Amino acid sequence: MTETTRAIQDQDAGRGLVTAREVADLLGVPTSWVYEQSRLGRIPTVTLGRYRRYRLEAIEAWIEELEAGEGAEHFGRNGRPPQRAGSPPRRGARVRSGR
Repeated sequence: MTETTRAIQDQDAGRGLVTAREVADLLGVPTSWVYEQSRLGRIPTVTLGRYRRYRLEAIEAWIEELEAGEGAEHFGRNGRPPQRAGSPPRRGARVRSGR
């Protein structure tokens, strides 16, 4: 268990839920990535009106599922879903010419 996980658990014990920023710190990813995964329904989220919060136990279980290979098909190497044939390119994606 890392210091970040311990610190979040200490905070979580007092209030039950953690923020996207705390989840991002735990995972070592940008906060925007956490919000994106929440919107796409890929990360366990508690939605309170317009606010999103996370249960640390649910995040840890989700990580274990990913490590075990369950749910890994939802992500590509870059943490995004694989591009489907016929889908428009994602914003910022390189577009190859037909030459």
